[in-house]
Amino acid sequence: MLRFLIIIGVWTLAWAAFAQEPGYPSRPIRVIVAYPPGAGVDLMARAVAQKLSESLGQPVPVENRPGANGLVGAQAVAKSAPDGYTLLVIDRGALTINPSLYQSLPYDPLADFAYIGVSAELQYVLAINAALPVATFQEFVQLARSKPGAINYASFGSGSIVQLNFEQLNSHLGIKLTHVPYKGASQAAMAAINAEVGIMMSSFAGLAGFIRDGRLRALAVGRPTRSPLLPEVPTLSEVGGGSDTVVPTYFTFVAPAGTPRAIVAKLNAELGRIVAAPDIVERLARAGLEPQSITPEEFTEGVKSDIARFGRLVNALGIAPQ
Repeated sequence: MLRFLIIIGVWTLAWAAFAQEPGYPSRPIRVIVAYPPGAGVDLMARAVAQKLSESLGQPVPVENRPGANGLVGAQAVAKSAPDGYTLLVIDRGALTINPSLYQSLPYDPLADFAYIGVSAELQYVLAINAALPVATFQEFVQLARSKPGAINYASFGSGSIVQLNFEQLNSHLGIKLTHVPYKGASQAAMAAINAEVGIMMSSFAGLAGFIRDGRLRALAVGRPTRSPLLPEVPTLSEVGGGSDTVVPTYFTFVAPAGTPRAIVAKLNAELGRIVAAPDIVERLARAGLEPQSITPEEFTEGVKSDIARFGRLVNALGIAPQ
């Protein structure tokens, strides 16, 4: 369900800031996406960039710079001029898990970026191989408890948010699922279909076809309320999995640190309005994305909290930094 946390005071401050930057923007605003073209994050960035261009009266070209878990794109923007003309679209893992995975990270998520506060969340669906002899999440947990370590789970790589989510489930439920890393969501889904793993998680958009044709069975959704796309599938909270064990990822807009506050406020207001528009909400929903908009300060605090939280998990799992 769409949740917007923009309050009247923030809008008032943002609009007051407009008068302080009357010339912005006076030229194109470049948006760097730290991932390959074609995925949900790219769709989100391009849909929003088009609307931002229409709103501000300047071109907003999108440039894909994938590589190294978001490091390539993030480093490029961290070194850009803090003038509001270069923005980054990056995910939760690159901002909050990478600091624990790399000994020498080429950017500092807290020192190098100014957070706009507008993002799109990707909520996870937990799905199993349809041949497993269980029909519900509770039955799956019972099976896992009866066979510690025998059931594999697929992640998108060591240290990925999916691995950390599954390890939180292991701890919360007192089960032992065995980690098998893959290179991405499509490979993980095929591993579940081919019974290489018993369970995986991904967005509904990535699993819809497999769920509909019966090759995968959806057991639960990691969101506060049931998904309108899968109304018959319970939330993790409903089936005892906890309300905060499987956290969503997100894709968010970021500017270089030092970008004037008035520009950040203007982008927060413009992007917040854009992602609230019904046509954008509908387009993102088809990709399994849910728009979110909060203040830059609130978003920054969330990043700080996540870095500490995921750092503890990475350390507990014994994942050595690269």
